[in-house]
Amino acid sequence: MTRSRSLLRSAIVLLSACALILSGCGSSGKEASGTNDTASKKSAIKQQSYFIFDTIVTVKIYDERADQKQFKDIENLLNEIDSRLNRTKDTSELAKIHAASGKEVVTVTPESFDLIAKSLDYAKRTEGRFDSTVGPIVDLWNIGHENAKVPNPDKLAQTLKLVNYKDVTLDPAKHAIKLNREGMELDMGSIGKGYAADRIADYLRNNGFPSAIIDLGGNIFAVGAKPGGSDWTIGVQDPDETRGNQIGKMKVQDKTIVTSGVYERYFVENGKHYHHILDPATGYPVDNGLSSVTIVTNSSTDADALSTSLFALGVEKGLKFVEEDPNVEAIFITTDHKVYCTSGIKEIFELTNDKYKIVN
Repeated sequence: MTRSRSLLRSAIVLLSACALILSGCGSSGKEASGTNDTASKKSAIKQQSYFIFDTIVTVKIYDERADQKQFKDIENLLNEIDSRLNRTKDTSELAKIHAASGKEVVTVTPESFDLIAKSLDYAKRTEGRFDSTVGPIVDLWNIGHENAKVPNPDKLAQTLKLVNYKDVTLDPAKHAIKLNREGMELDMGSIGKGYAADRIADYLRNNGFPSAIIDLGGNIFAVGAKPGGSDWTIGVQDPDETRGNQIGKMKVQDKTIVTSGVYERYFVENGKHYHHILDPATGYPVDNGLSSVTIVTNSSTDADALSTSLFALGVEKGLKFVEEDPNVEAIFITTDHKVYCTSGIKEIFELTNDKYKIVN
């Protein structure tokens, strides 16, 4: 018996940041209070949700001036990213790179090239614990879909030979990429949602909307401060519970908060839990006693890659890796309810669930 769990369950829940002012929602353009007060305009919430990247994307703009133009622009932006980075679309740049694997180079847009180069840099920095060439084994497991299953061991071992970030050749001058072995395939699933969040955040700032919440299936970007200048309050999901139950909360301004966890996408086969974070060395889900890793930083692209990287590295190596960057903080939660925090996050994070204990 196999049971699948979709990515729609968010790793992070919004607390006061997502309390809706119902009369201010939608896109009618009318002020919530019926006045011309500037503060009221900036406090009104306009929101829209989209289904893309196999998840629900919700954008909340805390400004009465927001209307359908902004949400349509965001939709177009998401579709443009999907058209380039969705490897299941034959016309995407990733699909073209895969089709040409072992044969020839493929020229891509500068934006796609830079993102792929960044993913390969993380692979190098983590000595392959994060590896965007995992596409072939992701396909074998198919986690997050109804026909997910444990692959045949021999087939998995054979397919694993196609996973090696060192077999990717980059030509920065031409924005050209070649996968050196036929059958290799890139997967931007561990960095693409963060990239999309950054693009939306940049769009909102550039168009004069300094307060917003962007949620890509649990990848949160708290843009700016709340109207009035106060902090956003963000809750960190309890990995053992349903959405809405948290282990604690933090106060942030203009930060992205991204979590990778064993509960996001998984299936159960013969009583064993198989989650979607695959070990590029073994081809099987990472098994190191971690339930989740949460990243807090300025770039959602980096946070997305880091959450997967640190989960794969484990607590000890992950803490050492992240403490080298003063702009990044992290929370590690283990299966036995221990919480490990980087030094800086202790200033903004409050543990509120007595089932868990901070141990460092």
